[in-house]
Amino acid sequence: MTATLAPPHVHATPTKAAPGLGFSLTEEQLAVKRMVRDFAESEIAPHVMTWDEAQTYPRDIAMKLGELGMMGVIFPEEYGGAGLSYVDYVNVVEELSRVDGSVGISVAAHNSLCTNHIYLFGNEEQKRRFVVPLAQGKLIGAWGLTEAGAGSDAKGTKTVAVRDGNSYVLNGSKNFITHGSVGDVAVLMAVTDKTAGTHGISAFVVDLHQPGIRAGKKENKLGLRASDTATLVMEDCRVPVENLLGHEGQGFIQSMKVLDGGRISIASLALGMAQGAFDCALAYSRQREQFGKPISEFQSIQNYLADMATEIDAARLLTHRAAWMKDQGHNTTKESSMAKLFASEVSVRVANLAVQIHGGYGFTKDFKAEKFYRDVKLCTIGEGTSEIQRMVIARQLLRG
Repeated sequence: MTATLAPPHVHATPTKAAPGLGFSLTEEQLAVKRMVRDFAESEIAPHVMTWDEAQTYPRDIAMKLGELGMMGVIFPEEYGGAGLSYVDYVNVVEELSRVDGSVGISVAAHNSLCTNHIYLFGNEEQKRRFVVPLAQGKLIGAWGLTEAGAGSDAKGTKTVAVRDGNSYVLNGSKNFITHGSVGDVAVLMAVTDKTAGTHGISAFVVDLHQPGIRAGKKENKLGLRASDTATLVMEDCRVPVENLLGHEGQGFIQSMKVLDGGRISIASLALGMAQGAFDCALAYSRQREQFGKPISEFQSIQNYLADMATEIDAARLLTHRAAWMKDQGHNTTKESSMAKLFASEVSVRVANLAVQIHGGYGFTKDFKAEKFYRDVKLCTIGEGTSEIQRMVIARQLLRG
């Protein structure tokens, strides 16, 4: 495929906007959505279970996604991106995840975590050196905050970076890193001042092919098995001073801002998988007959479908609101967490009901419901658990 993701200068303003957030997409946004859906159906759908069973990261698909602009959806064209909005980005991740959450989370982590961290906090030279090839899909990006003893509590970070002349020497490890064993570049957080708590954490861009850093254990996961997840181990890994993002001690604050956008990504991932699970359940309910009629004619199944569709729409509205606010330059800490919390928990409920509607067949790998059921659970954990999201939302509410 040689088409680009969208024509230049596509804006997020709805065509018929009510005060604040509108409820329609522009023709350009709909065209992007249709193009991504067509790509996912033709290029990804035929291989989903093969990749899942083999736990194979589809590097060739990542290259095609890069050619289409999907690896740099939210970045300006001058930095190799598609120059689109967060609303477009939500649509891209949703449509990919509707077919395969593994591809959806790969695109989400690459865009909103690694590349976005460098774009938001890197200097011009760093943007030119890293953002451009990342946004073009020529490099695959990873991002590392989590460690074995530092999940929700970043103050537990043990990875250290010690200044030595024109380099920092990094020692430690990072856990659950998307693209950990297949990536080219990573933004990693490390402690530069052990006395300063979270204000002693700094962010570095690290070449994953250089000496001193290697992939450790590749995780054998419940779901999203074609998305590469591995440990990164640093042993006297020398990183040039010019690869420090911002100033020393700013890494944690930067990470929290990056996660505001990242949580919109996970909401989009959850939304797409919920939609995919609903679609297969709806289709199955029309085909499967019991007691002489399709099971879709039974009230209990209709109630399931009604609840599923309603919750998916509510999750979509929350997610699009957060994306729209991001496009308008508003702080979205509360709204991103609300979207992520609700969409992720909806995806679990919807996938559960999709299996139930399929009955015994839902417990087999012959039907899509089984994979959605396995994949969605990560959404309530990654980039801040549901418990952490509730803490974030409550803190924002109590601040007034």
